[in-house]
Amino acid sequence: MLLEVKNLYFNYQTDKPLFQNLNLNVDEGQIIALVGESGCGKSTLLSLIYGLIDWQSGEILFEGQKLFGPKGNLVPGESQMKFVAQNYDLMPYGTVYDNVGKFISNINLKEKKEKVEELLDIVGLTEFAKVIPKNLSGGQQQRVAIARALAVLPKMLLLDEPFSNLDFSRKFELREKLFNYVKENNLSLMISTHDLEEVLPWADKIVVLQEGRLIQNDSPKETYEKPYNDYVAKLLGEVNIFTETEQADLNLSKTHYFPHQIKIVDNGVEATVSDSRFAGSHYRNKLLINGKSIIIYSHQFLEGKVNLEF
Repeated sequence: MLLEVKNLYFNYQTDKPLFQNLNLNVDEGQIIALVGESGCGKSTLLSLIYGLIDWQSGEILFEGQKLFGPKGNLVPGESQMKFVAQNYDLMPYGTVYDNVGKFISNINLKEKKEKVEELLDIVGLTEFAKVIPKNLSGGQQQRVAIARALAVLPKMLLLDEPFSNLDFSRKFELREKLFNYVKENNLSLMISTHDLEEVLPWADKIVVLQEGRLIQNDSPKETYEKPYNDYVAKLLGEVNIFTETEQADLNLSKTHYFPHQIKIVDNGVEATVSDSRFAGSHYRNKLLINGKSIIIYSHQFLEGKVNLEF
């Protein structure tokens, strides 16, 4: 076991603790997606693991050795980990190249140059090597920080909302290269996000936090097919949620249905189309069943009445 969090208790000197008896394990080479709404404790947990803030009780162990947080290190942070927070902490007057190569030895400058160029390619910043941070966008600065964290391969990488400032095309390209690089080098990665769809195809485990409580810790497939509650289901994307009464009235097998899971059939539950809009790869349709509004996706424009199968 690479990382163990045991019975962790932490609060910000408030009446209500943020974490109480929190337990979490990470194996070597695992990619863990830490998900939840803003304020659920994702960033705080990463800061605790990395050793930036003290906890009140419980244990955090790395490779079987107890960590002690800021009290145990003259320089905050753990040597076998790298943490990319949302403030980036770049050298303001160093170029992108200088920032990425900050922790790489100068003994072999040719190897250093090759390593920095490889990392700049991973984060899509090859042409910005000579630019200083103040002339970069927030998303570009974020990518510089990620490349710098990978420069001296850590045993564990902690990323806090790493795709938050990226446009869709850049986000897709970065996560593909980043996750492949992590897997190829057998790094352990804990990545926080409020958008589970960003990391679902690459994660080995999905850890869901709700108001400081760890409420689900399963594989992506298990999480998607059996969300613990409405909160988890909503993190997975657009979803139709039915009450127990509605479930019984419509004879449904579960309470959560994603729009693509509801099919149009010849004979089924009758619904009235109130809106149908083109959404690229599909039409997004709003339907009414017994006064309840639901969303389904279809390959064609819908109008009038349709029959549905759940």
